Amino acid sequence: MANSYLYKMDALAAKKYTNRFTDQFPGDLSGVLTPRHTQGVLYSLVEPTAVKEPKLIAWSEALARELEIAFPEKEDVEILAGNRIAPSMLPFAQCYGGHQFGRWAGQLGDGRAIGLGEWTTDSGSWEFQLKGAGPTPYSRGADGRAVLRSSVREYLASEAMYHLGVPTTRALSLVSTGEAVLRDMFYDGNPAYEPGAVILRTAPSFLRFGTFEILMARGETDLLSQLTHWTIETYFEELRGQDQVLRWFQEVMHRTISLMVEWERVGFVHGVMNTDNMSVLGLTMDYGPFSFLDNYDPNFTPNTTDLPGRRYAFGKQYEIAHWNLIRFATSLLPIIDDPEPFEDILNGYARELQLQRSQMWCRKLGLEVKQLNDDLLQSLEKMLVRAQPDYTLFFRKLVELPIDNTSAESLIGHFTPAFYQIPQSQDQEIFINWMLHYQKIRSAKDVSEAKRTKLMNQANPFFIPRNYLLHQAIEGLENND
Repeated sequence: MANSYLYKMDALAAKKYTNRFTDQFPGDLSGVLTPRHTQGVLYSLVEPTAVKEPKLIAWSEALARELEIAFPEKEDVEILAGNRIAPSMLPFAQCYGGHQFGRWAGQLGDGRAIGLGEWTTDSGSWEFQLKGAGPTPYSRGADGRAVLRSSVREYLASEAMYHLGVPTTRALSLVSTGEAVLRDMFYDGNPAYEPGAVILRTAPSFLRFGTFEILMARGETDLLSQLTHWTIETYFEELRGQDQVLRWFQEVMHRTISLMVEWERVGFVHGVMNTDNMSVLGLTMDYGPFSFLDNYDPNFTPNTTDLPGRRYAFGKQYEIAHWNLIRFATSLLPIIDDPEPFEDILNGYARELQLQRSQMWCRKLGLEVKQLNDDLLQSLEKMLVRAQPDYTLFFRKLVELPIDNTSAESLIGHFTPAFYQIPQSQDQEIFINWMLHYQKIRSAKDVSEAKRTKLMNQANPFFIPRNYLLHQAIEGLENND
């Protein structure tokens, strides 16, 4: 059966691609790579820049099967590296703007990403995009290349997030280029050469909040209206009809909240939640200085350029998502005129967030909704801040916690593997008191132990791509391992 399935798969080069986005909207067709503003268009046609020695070093077999793509032959690796384009592909870079660190940054665009086209399967339509395949008109003086270090991180993280149940763009392949790329890794004025790489990532769409913001900022209202209605008709077909723009915005808010809740569930910190990195489909996208939590710290940010303000810290992601949604709503005002309906929707942000978070925490703690209350969650966060356990390991040990484990000594002993340092005195008391409170609620038997364990196992990751593991993978590849 497996061989029959593989036989039906096509190579990348043999597929027939569609180009709905570039067919529908105006673009800069010149092919000129000089960085510049591109008024009145949503994209620029651009050819990837060939690399010297492409070599396939990672391939997602799970995603390839879903996309019905056979393991790549030599000519397909050339496509994955940007050295070759299939006849029906139409490479382009998307134009968009964005608010970066709270300030309007103007035109941004795909500076190191090049869209290739779309491939449709039974699971839907997928847009293919190369990251690191050379400069575009939106590179703003950069080289459009990507280093192996960041490419490995995005490849592994996006696939990990998908398998952890978090909405995300996916990664199909990772190709080394045989070329060195100059980068200032630590932003300290000491750039160094690193191995280059190209990643092929895919999603139903890479449309961002910033795609709509740039049109509003330029006063291109007709194009904004066209893009908005096309997006709804193409990706939100169920929302077509009366008041579809308002209902669409409400759906984008719903998906954004869901994404933030999933990030909290697994302890993910994006690090750069600018509006140009926010997907209108509610996907995690543009993996930059991301990280997963080790010890629980709401003030943790993996982005050194976010210090000392920590705008994008773990504990602020809900707040920033709301701020970004306000910016997104503002970009749609020219085609709605009346801000009041948007305000009414945004006023429901906190209420929906509370509902979705409660549902998530019920799964994470193995409780029914009626067993969960604000006091339990607030005291949980206070306890985690004070006790500082490893976020992932703590909840794994919570899954395994015996119901009759109620002495202070046995509780500390059970959770010892989750601590980098055993909490002392008052912090230990806060930890023990919360655990006893939780056990009392859990022992009410509103949920069977079998159901509780199933809920918690599904909600609490066992493996996450920790930074030291990513570093080991990168170091090994850089040493030709």
